[in-house]
Amino acid sequence: MKKFNKEKNMTTQFTPKRASQILFIGLITVCCAAILAPVHAQRPGATKARQQYQVSNLPDFGGTSSGGNSINDQSWVAGYSRLPDRNRHATLWRSGLLSDLGTLGGPNSSVTWNVKNTQGVIVGISQTADSEPLGESWSSAAFYSTPNNVGYINLGFVWEQNLNQMRGLPNFPGGNNGFATGANNLGQAVGWAENGVHDPTCCCTQVLQFRPAMWTLGPPDQIHELPLIPGDTSGAATAINDNGQIVGISGICDQAVGRHTAKHAVLWENGGVTDIYPDAPAPWWNTPTAINQRGDIVGFAGDPAFVEGDILHAFMWTREDGIRHLKPLPNRTPKHVDSEAYDINEARQVVGVSCDADQVDCRAVIWDHGNTPTDLNDLKAPGYSALLASAKDINNKGEITGRAVDPITGVLTAYLAVPATGQ
Repeated sequence: MKKFNKEKNMTTQFTPKRASQILFIGLITVCCAAILAPVHAQRPGATKARQQYQVSNLPDFGGTSSGGNSINDQSWVAGYSRLPDRNRHATLWRSGLLSDLGTLGGPNSSVTWNVKNTQGVIVGISQTADSEPLGESWSSAAFYSTPNNVGYINLGFVWEQNLNQMRGLPNFPGGNNGFATGANNLGQAVGWAENGVHDPTCCCTQVLQFRPAMWTLGPPDQIHELPLIPGDTSGAATAINDNGQIVGISGICDQAVGRHTAKHAVLWENGGVTDIYPDAPAPWWNTPTAINQRGDIVGFAGDPAFVEGDILHAFMWTREDGIRHLKPLPNRTPKHVDSEAYDINEARQVVGVSCDADQVDCRAVIWDHGNTPTDLNDLKAPGYSALLASAKDINNKGEITGRAVDPITGVLTAYLAVPATGQ
């Protein structure tokens, strides 16, 4: 949640200090030379192929920030782009062309997680025109980072190509706010939504419980509650595959942005819920972010010394091996200690971000089959000068999207990195 949207050279996700860090990073000179790097899963002892990426910036709406958060196997990139008035709109890029997906009546909307649907469906979050009656910031506020990021009811939305408009998804009875993260090709979407229960474990501006949700897309759209780990009161679903397997978090209400809500990293399948990281080092920020069709899961876990999630640790979970830690970039100055994995494709290529302790130096990274990370900036073909600050999603063609920082202006830009042919 908040940490996933954390702008590390941005927020994602799931903070104000990130903005100054971005500008600092933008002044760093980045080496553009390509190096040897693993791109596809290799046989033990096999020679790894040299791979470069042709990187291009995606068009925007004229603001100073945009980000690619999702790419499917049709090469559709989705995310957000900031308007000149600083509000963000959910954005879709197809063949390099920019589409504004609009809002549900409020000033902001965004596609924030990886949406793998290939049948013309996009999901995300949007403000409505309705005022928030309980004064909740809700988790969506962390994804807007604009003057109008609070004060409105937020809903998860679904946008369908054949209708060319978004519609709000229902919440649980009594709830005001919702959030949609992913959609598969079975007509299902996932996320989280409030119910009407005033929960004393809610913190700060949050008042109502929220539960992990799966929507059967209609119309009419129908919401279904996913079970929590026994004793927990709130949770969220973050991704779904075409086998109907869902990942997410389970914990207490807290801030509705992760933290103590992410006590347990969980997998839902066959009607049950499983804690996939029962011996996690800390009882906070344990967040799966993606699941591929094989059932492999990636995400990040909390650090016992950082309850606010300043430092996190990427992981990969497979049924045969359980949890594997994905390390940050080695041999960096300042030293990198934070890593976050955001997506995994069928070749078990994992993408994410690696940062130093202060998030001053953050780099987009790729882990091949859970092995040593490679700085994506070292794989850029010559001619692209911006710093690739995060890698948010990768499809089965090996195409990657995320956010880059212009070295001159500090502007944050959505990018598309395509594996170069003829290597």
